[in-house]
Amino acid sequence: MAVLADRLTDVVGARTADALASALDLHTVGDLLRHYPRRYAQRGELTDIAGLELGEHVTVLARVESTTKRPMRSRKGSILDVTITDGQRRLSCAFFGNQTWRERELRPGRTGLFAGKVTAFRRSLQLANPEYELIESDDGLSSVDDFLAQIIPVYPAAQGLPSWRISKAVHQTLEMLDHEPDPLPETLRRDHDLITLFDALHAIHRPRSDAELAAARTRLKWDEALAVQLVLAQRRQSSGARPAPACPPKSGGIAEAFDARLPFELTDGQREVGEALRADLAGEHPMNRLLQGEVGSGKTIVALRAMLQVVDAGRQAALLAPTEVLAAQHARSLRELLGDLAKAGELGGSECATRVTLLTGSMPAKQRKQALLDAASGAAGIVVGTHALLGEHVSFADLAFVVVDEQHRFGVEQRDALRARAGDDVSPHVLVMTATPIPRTVAMTVYGDLETSSLRQLPSGRSPIATTVVPAAEKPAWLDRAWQRLREEVGKGHQAYVVCPRIGDEPPSDKTERPAIAVLELAPELENGPLAGLRVGVLHGRLPSDDKDAVMRAFAEGELDVLVATTVIEVGVNVPNATLMVIMDADRFGVSQLHQLRGRVGRGDVPGLCLLVTEALDGTAARARLSAVESTTDGFELSKLDLELRREGDILGAAQSGKRSGLKLLSLLRDEHVIAQSRRVARQVVSADPDLRDHPGLAALAAQTIDDERAEYLEKS
Repeated sequence: MAVLADRLTDVVGARTADALASALDLHTVGDLLRHYPRRYAQRGELTDIAGLELGEHVTVLARVESTTKRPMRSRKGSILDVTITDGQRRLSCAFFGNQTWRERELRPGRTGLFAGKVTAFRRSLQLANPEYELIESDDGLSSVDDFLAQIIPVYPAAQGLPSWRISKAVHQTLEMLDHEPDPLPETLRRDHDLITLFDALHAIHRPRSDAELAAARTRLKWDEALAVQLVLAQRRQSSGARPAPACPPKSGGIAEAFDARLPFELTDGQREVGEALRADLAGEHPMNRLLQGEVGSGKTIVALRAMLQVVDAGRQAALLAPTEVLAAQHARSLRELLGDLAKAGELGGSECATRVTLLTGSMPAKQRKQALLDAASGAAGIVVGTHALLGEHVSFADLAFVVVDEQHRFGVEQRDALRARAGDDVSPHVLVMTATPIPRTVAMTVYGDLETSSLRQLPSGRSPIATTVVPAAEKPAWLDRAWQRLREEVGKGHQAYVVCPRIGDEPPSDKTERPAIAVLELAPELENGPLAGLRVGVLHGRLPSDDKDAVMRAFAEGELDVLVATTVIEVGVNVPNATLMVIMDADRFGVSQLHQLRGRVGRGDVPGLCLLVTEALDGTAARARLSAVESTTDGFELSKLDLELRREGDILGAAQSGKRSGLKLLSLLRDEHVIAQSRRVARQVVSADPDLRDHPGLAALAAQTIDDERAEYLEKS
């Protein structure tokens, strides 16, 4: 008998175990039994050939329609061309060499599983020398009809390891599988009508009916969802173990003075989120909240009002930005918004003023020394910086509140280090802001240790942004027109961004595809060509800090007409006079990133225009993505599309860690009910048993699904 932790060598033999390990990274019984079928061929329904993609390794269930034999041109032997069909589409299989026995075997009318890599021959899809297995009585089935009456699992396969070989290994393993204690307690299974893990693993691989398969999928999705939520519930529990500094609102302080001079009305959403933050900050339970909102929805104002409440309580707030450019921008913006309220100790400063201090890693020594002193002495009520704020030499007088802008740029280590800045016995309140809207299910899964607030309403005065795809390969004249359009905007007194995927100082790549357009290559081409005579600046992440700040300041003050930049301008950069953005090689960016980028224009009272330049051809997936961005400015809709286009497992960091995803069946878009229920259960369990000592099965389940690396990624995402 075998249990899930056993090595596959002892169950399926060394040869098969080695093949599974090298091709699919499957090493234990549990690994193999959680390598779930990709799809099922059901009750005579043949696998869909129409969905095949060039280059993928596939297994298709099809019927032989015809065979022809022709001599090979360059050497002796012949080619056997076998046409197979699924009833809708045809697919060619080519077998090379003198294989008379195959011709006898692959007679028209025979049905079988065919596996291989999809290639193209004479503009048609083809499998070259595929492996195949005909459906015969060897399988214990009396006929093709009997075989097709079964639900046939089709597995994600690899070269040299077709689906049926995996299926046989799974069948052999299931025959030896022993009943282990179920990781889910019986009461939980009963309350949610879940079958046992033993039954679920049998049913997912050998379903006897659609109902049995559905029950298995539901149970296994619960395992995945609950594992994630248990880890997040434990993080919530541990983050709340130390009290936070209470910062109750103060009458007549800087917060009230700031509200009184606001030159615009707050939106209903800003007021609602502001009240939630106000209540959270007043208590001693550490606030851990995610504030998500569209580009331009006013998150900075919401965060500033919360920081001023903390300053009124005699404590300090810190704002972390992902780049020095954005940190400097934030510091300038906060000072401008506050006016004399940011001039504590200066001539003309308000009586209730505080000080906003910028602290970055590349500041001149004298400025850095003063910034460190302002933070340590408490002279600065608000300290803005990059991860330099997390350095061991940085100390605060009384840090009570941390605002993290664009959470996905920071790792768990930095977040923990920042918490440590508040002292050993307290934990600061934390507000995480993101301008990349997140579907609710993803928020519950990836940011499950944070309460979530959303700003969907844009402040009045924000101008609409029009987006147009410029197909440079098909219509080169459109690109010429794009540069003319940019000159027209500058002629009206406005400014423009040109965004490139690459800086241009990287070492040459071995890839055969054209390298992405680069800032350092495009800027001189534009200055000497279509944008001759305009004032063009260059901005990218590898410029010295002072140079970056000088370029950004020059652009913000209107001394430059065009800024050719990388995605360093993606978040937070605010130049209301910028009305046009041209994104080169737009297909090289993700959907959410494109949405972020275009949010840099249309920030004033003039409508914005974003041009997505691409050489991707019509009908490709890349063009479909760009068309979606073109069709809507609703970031929440685009975030769902972004998730659909990506492999969902990447949410748990599989792409970053190079490992298989812990989520195999759970869909973050379609399984909201399971995620929400498992979240409630996890909170109850962890509240009563924080270390899961009384629930060893649940502890093991969480560890198997979410290893340490992915657990950290849950906070990095």
